[in-house]
Order: sequence, then structure tokens, then C-alpha cells
Amino acid sequence: MNYFELNEDKNVFRQIMEKLDSIDGKLDRMSKVKEVMDGDTLLDNHDLCMLLGVTKRTLQRYKQLKKITYYKIDGKTYYKASEVKEFLKRYR
Repeated sequence: MNYFELNEDKNVFRQIMEKLDSIDGKLDRMSKVKEVMDGDTLLDNHDLCMLLGVTKRTLQRYKQLKKITYYKIDGKTYYKASEVKEFLKRYR
């Protein structure tokens, strides 16, 4: 292996490690955000669809009609568990 191949391998390895560090940081932030907001558990779209037994499109309709409150954090949508309970009381 010559100098250029070795140097390129080091660069590729460094890029992979930087990408993994970035992914790790995002996952860490997401898990912290999902756990608690103002002392309340957060649910994402998938969680709420499963809980309500509805499709993502139906959930989108609820948001458009302002039937359910949601929060955007780092480009991802979350719902407070306490507000979901209120939604269920009102509409189910």
C-alpha cells in the first residue's frame, strides 16, 4: 500500500467516524426530547397513529383541523401525552 492509498483510507475512516458521531448526537437529542417536555411524555407520529389506530393521513387531518396540538422539534412532530388524553376525551 502506498502513501496515497493509506492517506485516502485515513480520510474515509475519519469521514465515517464523523458521520457516526453526528448520528449518535441526533439519536441522543431525540431520545431526550421524546422522554419529557414540561414534565410530560412526548409521542411521535408513529406512536400516536398506533395509539389511536389511525393512519398518518388521518393524523394530518386532525392537525389541519386543529383538533390536536402538536410541537415541531428539530423538524419532527411530537404530541404531549396529557394533551392526547384530552383529545381522546373530547373526540372519542
